[in-house]
Amino acid sequence: MNLNPVPENERMNVVARLFGLYFPLRLEPLMYQLAEQLSEDYSGGYWEFYTMDGSGFLMSPDTNQPFNIQCENYYSGQVSGQAFGIIVCLYAFSLLSFDTEHPNGQLCGRLYHQLRDYALKHPEASVILKAID
Repeated sequence: MNLNPVPENERMNVVARLFGLYFPLRLEPLMYQLAEQLSEDYSGGYWEFYTMDGSGFLMSPDTNQPFNIQCENYYSGQVSGQAFGIIVCLYAFSLLSFDTEHPNGQLCGRLYHQLRDYALKHPEASVILKAID
């Protein structure tokens, strides 16, 4: 599965197509909230958007700085910006997948599994898996 960067002028079209208003109202705020909870190093900033072979989605901070993370499962470690984004997205997709009242709950479940499959091949796979376990 390949990551495809979303050009700046296509970002809103991509998230509107995938999520509709669910993105700005629920998903995006949750991503930033989780990022703040997982790392004291996170203090906002620009996030890159990616699609995965047209159907998956990832957003990650646009930085080369590593993030020290402290997870709810008591794992702590240091990850790249992209691995941090994967972890944050996996947390968010997992949490939202339990929203059975909203159709995007099923979408988030599917996106979780697609992103996890991608994460298994990521150079930081072992750290990502420890963070989400």
